[in-house]
Amino acid sequence: MQRRLKILTWHTHGSYLYYLTQAPHDFYVLSKPDRPPGYGGRCGHIPWGDNVIDLPVDEAKDCQFDCILFQDDDQYLKDQHLYLSEAQRRLPKIYLEHDPPRENPTDMRHPVQDPDVLLVHVTPFNALMWDSGATPARIVEHGVIVPPHVSYGGELERGIVVVNNIARRGRRLGGDVFMRAREAVPLDLVGMGAPEAGGLGEVEHAQLPAFCARYRFFFNPIRYTSLGLAVIEAMMIGMPIVALATTEMATVIDNGVSGYVDTREDVLAERMRKLLAHPGHARELGAAARRYALERFGIERFARDWDAVFRFVTQL
Repeated sequence: MQRRLKILTWHTHGSYLYYLTQAPHDFYVLSKPDRPPGYGGRCGHIPWGDNVIDLPVDEAKDCQFDCILFQDDDQYLKDQHLYLSEAQRRLPKIYLEHDPPRENPTDMRHPVQDPDVLLVHVTPFNALMWDSGATPARIVEHGVIVPPHVSYGGELERGIVVVNNIARRGRRLGGDVFMRAREAVPLDLVGMGAPEAGGLGEVEHAQLPAFCARYRFFFNPIRYTSLGLAVIEAMMIGMPIVALATTEMATVIDNGVSGYVDTREDVLAERMRKLLAHPGHARELGAAARRYALERFGIERFARDWDAVFRFVTQL
């Protein structure tokens, strides 16, 4: 039997880290006493497994690891030199890139330029847009878990939007798209900072699928970012998706089969009104969304893919 590996990483995206730690390895997650962004360690309301170990930064140099998994630029460019020993910095390294390139969508060179580091993208679109240069790259698509007892109801004649801090993050996250759509159809917004945009507030990750299941459809107003885990989780419970036909979303939703995607806001508003008026049609689309999500975004496949990545870089 292959032994479990010891992976050092950071708490960059809590829900992604939870899914990542379904891989059969032990994850040492760096923390600081005040739990600032990136250094939350094992914290919050997520039901972490026993394989997630909180590791204060001042103890990191005394630990043995098999692999370092970076998840943002400062971790790779600065933090490893502050908190890791010279020997640890020679360990196999992975850079997990969560986003598409921001400053230039087609010509931006990835900041990690090292043939000895493996760059992992979370969507094929992201891999297409980044210029990885000298760094080898591969794709591990998302995998999610939803509570087995939660399924789509759709009894609320409203749509649900899940975006964190939409009021502060501008056009990229579709704050203006959301505001216009809300004038055309009834929509509720949840997520961190949601009250700033007239939303309801934050819903804990474990409670989000059940909360969303009551709504008729899930609307994603985001113009340009990675494929949101909340979208996939909604699909997993059998919920129809309405979204802008941009980034990876254009390959995830089969238009008119599992939801509706378009780049015309008026067309999307018309489709949302159709779903509000025809709950049976919404259920049909949601059932197709669930079948596709189970096929493409199952947690077992995700865990296998990550296990293969860790074995590849460590040769263990």
